[in-house]
Amino acid sequence: MKALLRAGVTFAGLLLAWAALVRWAELPHYILPGPERVAARLWSDRALLADHALLTLAEVMLGLILGTVCGVLAALALMASRTARRWLLPLLLVSQAVPVFAIAPLLVLWLGYGMASKVAMATLIIFFPVTAAFYDGLRRTDPGWLDLARTMGASPWTLLRHIRGPAALPALGAGLRVAAAVAPIGAVVGEWVGSSAGLGYLMLHATARIQTDLTFAALFLLALLAVALWLAVDFLLRRALPWLPDTHGFEG
Repeated sequence: MKALLRAGVTFAGLLLAWAALVRWAELPHYILPGPERVAARLWSDRALLADHALLTLAEVMLGLILGTVCGVLAALALMASRTARRWLLPLLLVSQAVPVFAIAPLLVLWLGYGMASKVAMATLIIFFPVTAAFYDGLRRTDPGWLDLARTMGASPWTLLRHIRGPAALPALGAGLRVAAAVAPIGAVVGEWVGSSAGLGYLMLHATARIQTDLTFAALFLLALLAVALWLAVDFLLRRALPWLPDTHGFEG
């Protein structure tokens, strides 16, 4: 409850500072609209904004699911096979050296202007933090636990299922939180490069038509979507890992 109160006070303070800046600097509404104009646009174009937001949400959710599954499988492969580590780790590092934003035009060219290219972008952005976090958690398992299990005749699968996997869950949770925060980036970048719907598409076209209040309205919904997604992931992690004090997010 205290966390919600702090968040509300912070949000209200930002709105007041925003309104004061617009009035003090006497900025035209097409440069920086006041919060009241953005709120009015949110209400008047609520149906339009909702349609575009639902499409972006679908792209983000599909990207989050695919990126998480691929990241978990990649981390397990890295942990299980020395050959996989020799081949996959350099590829992972190289993939992060190339900006994902530069790949967006190619994904649109290969996968088209539909949802597939946006989901692929979100998957690529989510894949690395999940893989890196989970793999780090798997390889940092307490050696004492592993030695004890091996002396009792535990197989590699048993070690993974009962020791390495559970021990790496907090690290995986951290990676999922990061993934939830950055997931909308991939979808929006894909919409900027080429699409006919979505919040990114709406922002791009509203800005071109100097409808800055509509751009801010779409941006507000995008931020709301990202925060809601992060909170949902955090809530699920707190339910799945109730014994860990560091999984309580904004509480306290």
